[in-house]
Amino acid sequence: MMASTGWRIMRDETDSRGALQRQARWPLTAGAVALAALAVPLAVDPALGAYFVARAELLYGGIATLILAGLAAHAPHRRFGPANTVTLSRIVLICLLAALMGTAAPDEDCLWLIAGFATLALALDGVDGWAARRSGLASRFGARFDMEADAFFVLVLSVLAWQWDKVGAWVLLIGAMRYLYVLAGAAWPWLRGPVPDSFARKAVCVIQILVLIACLAPPVPHSLAEVLAAGALALLGWSFGRDVVWLWRQRVPA
Repeated sequence: MMASTGWRIMRDETDSRGALQRQARWPLTAGAVALAALAVPLAVDPALGAYFVARAELLYGGIATLILAGLAAHAPHRRFGPANTVTLSRIVLICLLAALMGTAAPDEDCLWLIAGFATLALALDGVDGWAARRSGLASRFGARFDMEADAFFVLVLSVLAWQWDKVGAWVLLIGAMRYLYVLAGAAWPWLRGPVPDSFARKAVCVIQILVLIACLAPPVPHSLAEVLAAGALALLGWSFGRDVVWLWRQRVPA
């Protein structure tokens, strides 16, 4: 009897995950179409190269595959939901920006357009959490999806600020900080513990993105961009350092 019950539970979970993955394919497909619609006009700029659209779609395809693989953490919900759709919209914009990595700096008009896309991606960051709570579809998947989108966004912006000579190579530390923190957790397991929710942490994340977008804007000269980025890096170091100290105090001694 217990074996039969366990089998039914496993079957129900598999069916639920399968239904969710099928339902998620619609917004994922729509995202690919939207990305192409945004990328094609930018590809006219000679600085972006003939394969700009393909790079953007390849990046998006890789992320879409990871999204489908991680949907099990969205249980028990059977809908992808409006909040995840908003985050997916941010991913579309971020992939558009990520496809610019490795290209020469575009002309001023294109830079303004890029800054506009980045600003829209940042604005949408304030919508997904509200949508999750409003729809009752908050989940571990949604929280992780949002966090990874933020981390990837910051990484892309820092790479662009460096490669277009707005800030020195040290700006890559801003984009790499979260990934270095994750790597450190592999060596020191106590770093993988949960940290309390913090408005200051969220504010610092927003400030990083705002500063990096400002650095990419045409009117901001190299000297000012370096000062702004240095301040943002110091603030980010403080935020991560505060969490590390808190986790150190909470650790269980061996």
